[in-house]
Amino acid sequence: MTPEPEADTLLPVHRTQAGPLRVLQVAQLPPEPSGHPAWLIDDLWAHQAVGVIGGAPKCCKTYLALEMALAVASGTPCLGRFPVHDPGPVLLFAAEDAPPQVRDRLRGLAHTRNVDFDNLPLLLILTDQLRLDTTSDKQRLADAVEEHKPRLLILDPFVRLHRADENSATEISALLADLRALQRRFHLAILLVHHTRKGNGPVAGQALRGSSDLHAWGDSNLYLKKADEHIRLTAEHRAARTPDPITLQLHGEPARLQITAAQSQHRETNLNQQVLNTLTRHSNPMTQAQLRDTLKIRNQSLTTTLRHLRKQNMIRRTNGAWTLSAQTSTPQRSKGSNQIP
Repeated sequence: MTPEPEADTLLPVHRTQAGPLRVLQVAQLPPEPSGHPAWLIDDLWAHQAVGVIGGAPKCCKTYLALEMALAVASGTPCLGRFPVHDPGPVLLFAAEDAPPQVRDRLRGLAHTRNVDFDNLPLLLILTDQLRLDTTSDKQRLADAVEEHKPRLLILDPFVRLHRADENSATEISALLADLRALQRRFHLAILLVHHTRKGNGPVAGQALRGSSDLHAWGDSNLYLKKADEHIRLTAEHRAARTPDPITLQLHGEPARLQITAAQSQHRETNLNQQVLNTLTRHSNPMTQAQLRDTLKIRNQSLTTTLRHLRKQNMIRRTNGAWTLSAQTSTPQRSKGSNQIP
């Protein structure tokens, strides 16, 4: 009978000079720094997240990436709705667009947002190609990130950044691991623009072209899908709830993405009705914190709604709490509104 090998001979042991792995009890881990935001862009992109904007060709992926770039660089709400919590420089590589075209599109966006374009920290990498599967280009990108310290790095599109087999989990996971290491080293968010394949799975991320590692890699992923003249935007996050889908349209000259008027109006009407219904059910005035906890909505959205209702003389504020104004009768609950039981 052949004797079993000794335990220490089952696998080769490689001694290195790196030292032992650092191990710490989870309860002893330090908390996040005070004031650390959960979001880079509220509901769309988590703080220091890596991820993908995915969609079929010609469904405005680059338009959305540039909209996010302008929002982070300027500190203005993305798409006019989603606040930026950690504004700062944005570093962009646009492999398929000429630099003058990128400039003109960003200048047009800045004009529509009433932002001083000439002083925005929007930085464009000027090179004919950037290959993340080569050691030299990975180092050049790391050097650029170290020098310019962006909050957000946008690489558009992913297919132009390598010559690896997109369907090979081994090759793609190596590229993504390098980008994750870059994110952790320099504490920034990284956004890849990527195509989806024909056909859709039950989960939007399953339609991303190539290895499923792309879907699994993302902390925040955004997906665009055309529906007639509109574009449907959905988001998913590793560590946050999935927000409701958004309907967008390409509008104006220069062209830009905007949330459809019908959806914006429905959302505003719905929030107004929810606040009025809640105040009706409570005999005592409610503070903004109490309203926020009851309605489970963002503080900024609630603030906007309260200001609107106050301007319409439908509510009033007394001693820091809100109640219906004397002239406001019991509101009729609109059909289809979200009602709090």
